[in-house]
Amino acid sequence: MSGETNPMRALCVEKLVINIGVGQSGDPLAKAQKVLKMVTGQKSVLTRAHSTNRDLGIREGQEIGAKVTLRGQRATEFLQKALGTRENQLSRTGIDRDGNVAFGIPDYTDFPGFKYDPAIGIFGMDICIEIGRKGGMSVKRRTRASHAIGKSAAIKAEETTEFLTRAFGVRFVE
Repeated sequence: MSGETNPMRALCVEKLVINIGVGQSGDPLAKAQKVLKMVTGQKSVLTRAHSTNRDLGIREGQEIGAKVTLRGQRATEFLQKALGTRENQLSRTGIDRDGNVAFGIPDYTDFPGFKYDPAIGIFGMDICIEIGRKGGMSVKRRTRASHAIGKSAAIKAEETTEFLTRAFGVRFVE
């Protein structure tokens, strides 16, 4: 394998998590779920507060947001649409030390085909992209005999930027 690279080391989109944090339960949370259903075509799951914050009126365990997890082809298709709303530009500061990427979209009407609905209002969303290798990262995630990923197998920020530029045409700005 002189000039070839190992296909198991190739990067791919493991999953995509789309999150809308409302900060309160009730009608705004139901509207956020409706927006996620419209944008992704998939049912959302409610997220709960981890701690109590008296200043914001949030109790531990209270439902304060909604999220959807996409994998496979659905994740790739949605990611192309989401990057299109940002003109295929992302900030380098949105990449963490494990090579994952996060960015926000200020309004769901930025997606093509959606118009403002006064009954729903304006909802922005956070999108988190988990990048992995085709060979998998199961050694790190498995319950039994889990181990840390070695330096040669870990994903670096430079690899992520190269992958997103090549696969999705993303330009990174400072």
